Amino acid sequence: MGDGLTFVLVHGAWHGGWCWRRVADALRAEGHRVFTPTCTGLGERAHLLSAAITLDTFVRDVAGVIAAEELTDVVLVGHSFGGLAISGVAERMPERLRHLVYLDALIAEPGRAPFDGLPPEVVAARRRAAAESSGGLSLPPPPAEAFGVLDPADAAWVERRLTPHPLSTYESPLPIRSPVGNGLPRTYVDCTAPSYATLDGVKAWVRRQPGWGWREIATGHDAMVSAAGPLAELLVELGQG
Repeated sequence: MGDGLTFVLVHGAWHGGWCWRRVADALRAEGHRVFTPTCTGLGERAHLLSAAITLDTFVRDVAGVIAAEELTDVVLVGHSFGGLAISGVAERMPERLRHLVYLDALIAEPGRAPFDGLPPEVVAARRRAAAESSGGLSLPPPPAEAFGVLDPADAAWVERRLTPHPLSTYESPLPIRSPVGNGLPRTYVDCTAPSYATLDGVKAWVRRQPGWGWREIATGHDAMVSAAGPLAELLVELGQG
């Protein structure tokens, strides 16, 4: 798979660094360095859930790991909601980054909130779910099937670990001024089987933008669970390219 790349893998909504276990194991087995931060309020940091968490919090979570570990030449991967955090890191510390990989990722343009780019019916359903489950504090986790995780054992593994996601991160603006990706090498990886319909608008937007690479992987939205080996190989290929 290659030598000596450094990966920082950022999870999506409801997930945590745990979701990258299989991909991280595959990459480390081939001699790569891998970091899998968990954003504030999720995963093993669920006890920090609060209404004060914003997208800027997530950006600082990831940037803090890169700074504290003194990482450079980083292949920075953002899955789903994690695509927003890596866009923020790309503006904050572009000199430390080698390649941005948006894995079936949500993207917001500068100053826009995640909810601004999602279908109105999705936004309404999520606001309603947050109100009913937590008084508007957080979004309850959906079933693993919603992420294209269809294997029963994998679905049970995912569902045991999913945690409520702070609604405030969907409502806060992405704290960047530069275009998404900040001019860095960047690739969008589309998970196609099954496709995650919520992201159709995002993918259409990416297709219209200059300077983006485009790859596809025939698995569901949670590719790090359902296709860890092929995904690890693709990430190395992109990092070496």
